[in-house]
Amino acid sequence: MQPLKTYIVEDSAVIRENLVAALEELTPVRVIGTAEDEETALQWLLGPKCDAALVIVDIFLKSGSGLGVLRGAQARGVPARLVVLSNYATPDIRLLCEGLGADKVFDKSSEIEALIAYCAQLAGNGCRAIA
Repeated sequence: MQPLKTYIVEDSAVIRENLVAALEELTPVRVIGTAEDEETALQWLLGPKCDAALVIVDIFLKSGSGLGVLRGAQARGVPARLVVLSNYATPDIRLLCEGLGADKVFDKSSEIEALIAYCAQLAGNGCRAIA
């Protein structure tokens, strides 16, 4: 099974490091890059080196927002699964994120296990960039 190439957009270094460790230990995920702000994330996602099959995005970033990342990725047809992982996964935010192209929205405080199961499922299905 090929590892699921994953890019993480998260402004908290502690959360980012813990998320990378958990995903790589518990699922067939390989984190190939990270960003802590919207501009850096979009530069990488829209660049020639982007080969991520999954992008995990927080909503609140050091500058810009995860919503801007979703909007930019959707507008330019980034061929990766887009997932939001946020402490603010309210019903309204979930609808907004899905409207901006997010495939799934997970709450950081209560749905980490669901995110891990989702990543394992994608990797098990050989997900590359199925829309």
